Parts: sequence; structure tokens; C-alpha cells
Amino acid sequence: MALPSLAAFPLRTNPLISDTLALLSEYLPSPSPLFGAVDRAVPIPIKQLVAEEPLNRIFAAAIADGEFDEFEGRRIRLELNGGQPGITFGFWAGRLRVLEGPGEATIRGSLSSFKTLAERQQDPDQLFFQRRLVLEGDTELGLGLKNLLDSLEWNLNIRQLLFF
Repeated sequence: MALPSLAAFPLRTNPLISDTLALLSEYLPSPSPLFGAVDRAVPIPIKQLVAEEPLNRIFAAAIADGEFDEFEGRRIRLELNGGQPGITFGFWAGRLRVLEGPGEATIRGSLSSFKTLAERQQDPDQLFFQRRLVLEGDTELGLGLKNLLDSLEWNLNIRQLLFF
């Protein structure tokens, strides 16, 4: 007797799975404290090793076209609500770099809001107007980055995040 494949059970339409996930997301504690502890324990050179190359691969065409040139020497921080974890990055000498410390502008939101933004499931302006993402500091810099990312044709996939 052959077992049915996983494709026979679409996750999003299976009420048992969708109800269980909704229940878990409602009552499980936020993973932010755990992420924050990991973030504080990982030294900046490791973060640079893990994050810089994939970022530069994802945005290689835009970097080559000079789209990031106006951000030369600037620092922008992305943070989960509560401040941890977060990543500060900048653009120097034709590369996106992971940096230590605060940014001139900070974009803060929930993990699900950043996921929605990265997967382009919702208009970025809506995320800001709904206060799911908050911009602090140099708003002109933050809006410039938001507009740049919104104008680019990029697709986030797991292969670009890995080292091959």
C-alpha cells in the first residue's frame, strides 16, 4: 500500500493544520527574546560572514547599475520590535556591509512584517501606514531605501541565501 505524498495534503487549505498553526501563533511566546539572546552572543565577524555575501548576491544587478550609490557611507538598521535582534548595514565601496552599532535610520517591526515585506506579499507603504513597520531617525534615508527596494525587481529565494 503506497502512502499518499505530502502534496496530497496542502498545508494552507487543511483546516487541522491551519487551525493548529493559528492556535500556536496565538498562545506561544514570542521568539524575539530567544533571537535577541542569539544576536547578542554572535560576534559581528560571524554576522558579516553569514549576511554580507547573500545580500550582495540578491542585489548584485542593482549594485552594478549604481542603484545603491546614493547610500554610500550611510547606516540603516533593521530591528525586530523590542530592539533585538537587529542588523545594521551600510553601503561602502560598491558592497553592502554588515556593521556594528546603531543606524542613522531604523526600521522596526515584527518578524511577520519583515517576512511579508521580503516576500513582497503586501505593498510596503501599507505596512508603514498600518504601523506594522515603523521608521525612526533619518526618515529621508529610510524612505529612500524603502523606495529603492520597492522599485527593484528582486526575488528572495533560499538558494541566494546559501553559499552556492
